Amino acid sequence: MGTSFKAGGFGGGNPAEGMWHTMEQVRSEFEKRVGRRMGRGDVRAAVLALLAEKPMHGYQIIREIEERSGGSWKPSAGSVYPTLQLLADEGLISSEESNGRKTYALTDTGREEASSAEASVPWKTDENEGTGFTVLPKAGMELAHAAAQVRRTGSPEQIKQAVAVLDDARRQLHSILAQD
Repeated sequence: MGTSFKAGGFGGGNPAEGMWHTMEQVRSEFEKRVGRRMGRGDVRAAVLALLAEKPMHGYQIIREIEERSGGSWKPSAGSVYPTLQLLADEGLISSEESNGRKTYALTDTGREEASSAEASVPWKTDENEGTGFTVLPKAGMELAHAAAQVRRTGSPEQIKQAVAVLDDARRQLHSILAQD
C-alpha cells in the first residue's frame, strides 16, 4: 500500500478526515486482493489436494477452492482447466466423461504427488498461528467496516475516540515490525 501516516495522525490536517480516507484506502486495497491471482504451483497443489479427497469435475474444483479459501481465492476456468490438462499429460490424473462432464481422478502416481503437495495447499491455515493468507486482509476489512460504522453513526466524541484507537493500533502494528 502506498499510504503514509504523518506524526499528527492519519494523513495530517484534520485527523478524523485523514483517518476515514486511510480506512477507505485500506478497505479498497484488501478488496482488490480478494480473488487475487495465485501462482501455477498453487493451482496445481490445490487441484491435487482436492482430487486426493474424491473425483471432481472442473467447476467443482473451482467452487471448492473458493469455499475453502473463505472466498478470497476463486481461480478462473482459464487456470484450472489447463492445470487439469497438464496433470493428465503428466499421468497424475485420469478423466472420465459422464453426462457431458469430465470427472477427474488421481492415478496411483498422482496420489503419491498429492501427498507431497498436501502441505503446500494455500487455503490451509494454522488457526493457532494465524498464518493463512486470508487472516490479515480479513481483519483489516473488519476494522475498516467498524470504522465506517463509527463514521456513519457516531457522535463527534465517538469519532474522536475512534481516531485515537486507530492511531494507537497503527503505532502498535509498526511496533510489531520493529521487533527482532
